[in-house]
Amino acid sequence: MTQMNPFHRRQALAGGALALALPLLATSMDAAAGEQASSATQKVLAHHLGAFAKGLDEIMRDYAATSVILTHDKQYRGVAEIRGFFDGFLKSVKPGFWEAFKINAQAIDRDVAYLVWEAKPFVNIATDTLVVHHRKIVVQTFTAA
Repeated sequence: MTQMNPFHRRQALAGGALALALPLLATSMDAAAGEQASSATQKVLAHHLGAFAKGLDEIMRDYAATSVILTHDKQYRGVAEIRGFFDGFLKSVKPGFWEAFKINAQAIDRDVAYLVWEAKPFVNIATDTLVVHHRKIVVQTFTAA
């Protein structure tokens, strides 16, 4: 068995340590990117929820030309259709709705936000899922009962 000279031995040890460290570094970088995305998603969600008090134009600031809202019976594509969806929603809101509005659960993971909410007796339960890219809601799902 041949013995490794000290230089090659240090080089092999350093290479081994690097091989062990790279997956940890990549995982750490992935976690940091996930935290940044979650923070951006949280900001968009907070703006979106606050925008309802400011009106339709403020709500629409959260959407891009290519955004889509998916519901159980229809897809709303682009800002014109999405604007129509929210215009109809805002016009249908009965007195007392906003006072009854309550978020029951919220989860954010990277670029996805999930809400469960109610506004009893008007809405017993509703869910929204938002996918956020570049500070815009690009896909949203909505259902209510």
